[in-house]
This record gives sequence, structure tokens and C-alpha cells, in this order.
Amino acid sequence: MRTAVIVLQWIVRLCFAGLLILGIMFWTGHAFDLIPVHMTLGIALVVALWITAIIGFAARVPIGQSLVAIVWGFVVIGLGMSQARLLPGSSHWVIQVLHLLVGMAAIGMNEGLARAIKERSEPH
Repeated sequence: MRTAVIVLQWIVRLCFAGLLILGIMFWTGHAFDLIPVHMTLGIALVVALWITAIIGFAARVPIGQSLVAIVWGFVVIGLGMSQARLLPGSSHWVIQVLHLLVGMAAIGMNEGLARAIKERSEPH
């Protein structure tokens, strides 16, 4: 269980790095043809978060922690898929910042879940 969680942590971290780099490129007006890559990385990040949450259920971490991570994954995907239609025009930057913060929260949730799972799986 511990090894799986470490692998999932690194998948999430690497996806986030790629997402951040691509996001900065989009914000500066470049590489819009890579939006499908950005979306694929975002979905991979969420799937890894969900798998970590499922392992959290099995490891008996606080149930709320895993449940929130699963719900948050839907929030990430929903916002990511709809953000182009939200607040179009000069105020769209608000949605872009919200998108970044929602993604960063997903990373934090995954790290917290991974830490809790590792603590539960250590011999006492």
C-alpha cells in the first residue's frame, strides 16, 4: 500500500508540474494547441487523487478526508471542462486564478491523504 501511495504521489506531482508549465504558457498567450494535453494531465491527476482516496478508505484514514478528495476531483474536472465558458472577456482571469487554486488544493489533498495513509501503514 505504501509503495502504491508513493507512486501516486509522484504521478500527481509530475502532472501538476506539467499542468503548471502549460498553464503559464496559456496565460502568456502561447501553445493553445496543447490544451488537450493539459486536459489529459488534469484528468490523470484527478484519477490518481481518486485512487489515493480509495486506498485511504482501505487504510482507514478519516472517511471525510477520502470523501472530500473524491468530491474535489469532480470539482476540478467540472471547472476545468467549463472554464472557457465562465466569465468570458476581461474578467476571465478570475476563473483562471480559481482554476489554479482548485488544482493546487487537489495537490494538497493528495499529499495529506498520502501522509495519513503512510502513517496508518507504518508498524507500531
